[in-house]
Amino acid sequence: MKKLALYVFIDALGWEVYQNYGFLSSLTPQARKLKTTFGFSSAADPSILTGRYPDEHQHWSSFVYDPAHSPFKRLQFMSYLPAQIFDRWRVRQALSMIIKAMYSYTGYFQLYNVPFKYLPYFDYLEKKDYFVPGGIIATDTIFDWCVEHDIPYYCSNWRHSEEQILAANKKVISEGKIAFAYVYLPKLDAVMHAHGPSSRATMNKMRSLETQITDLYHFAQKIYSEVSLYVISDHGMAPVHGVCELMDEIDALGYRYGKDYIVFYDSTMARFWWKNDSAKSAIVDFLASLDCGYMISDDELKKMHVFFEDRRFGDTFFLLKEGILLCPSFMGLKMIPGMHGYHPDAPHSYSIMLSNQDIPPEIKSITDIRQTMEKELAKR
Repeated sequence: MKKLALYVFIDALGWEVYQNYGFLSSLTPQARKLKTTFGFSSAADPSILTGRYPDEHQHWSSFVYDPAHSPFKRLQFMSYLPAQIFDRWRVRQALSMIIKAMYSYTGYFQLYNVPFKYLPYFDYLEKKDYFVPGGIIATDTIFDWCVEHDIPYYCSNWRHSEEQILAANKKVISEGKIAFAYVYLPKLDAVMHAHGPSSRATMNKMRSLETQITDLYHFAQKIYSEVSLYVISDHGMAPVHGVCELMDEIDALGYRYGKDYIVFYDSTMARFWWKNDSAKSAIVDFLASLDCGYMISDDELKKMHVFFEDRRFGDTFFLLKEGILLCPSFMGLKMIPGMHGYHPDAPHSYSIMLSNQDIPPEIKSITDIRQTMEKELAKR
C-alpha cells in the first residue's frame, strides 16, 4: 500500500489572506493558524525545515556584520558608478548572478539595493542551498532526516518557474517511488508585494493555485492509495499604508557611517552596530522619539528566539509597526503595497497549515511543521 505525504509550500499564504479569500476548503477541511518566526524568509524557511528557531539553526537575516570576512570588498569601486543605472533592479539582479557564480554560492543570493560603498561591512549568510541535505550547518533539516532514515523524497527546485515545478513533481510522483514530496510555490509572495494582499491580482493568483494544487492532488491519488495533503507557508503579508524615511533622518543627524555606526536597513526594521557611545546615545534617543516603530529589547529578542550573543545581526533593532514600510531601504527604493517581516504577533504575520488530515492541537508554530512530516513518514 503506497502512501504519499504531499506538502505544498506557498510563500506568504498567511492566515489573514486565507480568511479573506478561502482556499481549498473542500480538499483541506482542517485549517490551523500558525505563529511565524521574527524576520523574513531567510529565518522562517529554515525554521520550517529544521523544526527549530533561528537561535538554534543560526539562520536569521541574510546580511550579517562581518567586515573581516566580507566577500564584497572588490565591489567598492562600484560606488563611483552612476546610481541611475546601477541601482536599477535588472542591473542589480545581473550583478547578483555574477557574484553568485564567482563565489559558487548555491543558496538564494540577491544584492537588492544595498549601497556598494556599504557592502564591504557585511558578509552573506545564505551561501548554501538549505533545500538539499547538509545545507544548514548548525543542525539537520527534514531532508537530512529522510536521508538518515532511508526515506525516498523529492524537493522542488526553487530556481524553476512554478509551471516547471508542478510538472517536475508530477513526473516524479508518476513513478510511484517517493514517500514525501515538498512542492515549492513562491509566486504568491511576489504578487502580493507588487499588488497588495487585497488586490484582484492576489485573488486571481489564489484561484490559480487552488486549481493547480487540486490537479496535483488528484494526479497523486491515481498513483498512490493514500495521499496526505498539507498546505503550509512561512509567513503572511500585510497591506502597506505608510512609509518611514529613516535613512534620511539618520543621515541628517550628522554621524558617519562606518566611523560612528553601521546600520542595515531592512524593509521593516533597521539593525545598528555602534562604533562609539556618542553616536549610540544620540541615535538611540532619536529612535525613541519616533512613533512609527520601537526598539526591541534583548529580553524580547530572546523570547522570539533571535538573540545572538556575538551581535552579528545587530546591537540595536528598530522595528516598524505593521503596515509601515522603511522607504527607501537597502531592500528597495520605492513604496510597494504589500510587506512582511513585522512582529510575529502582528495580525498579518501569521502563517497557516491546511490539511486533509487531523492537525494535532500542539501544532501552533511553523517550527512544529516538521514534526507532522516525521509523523506522516513514520506511517509508511
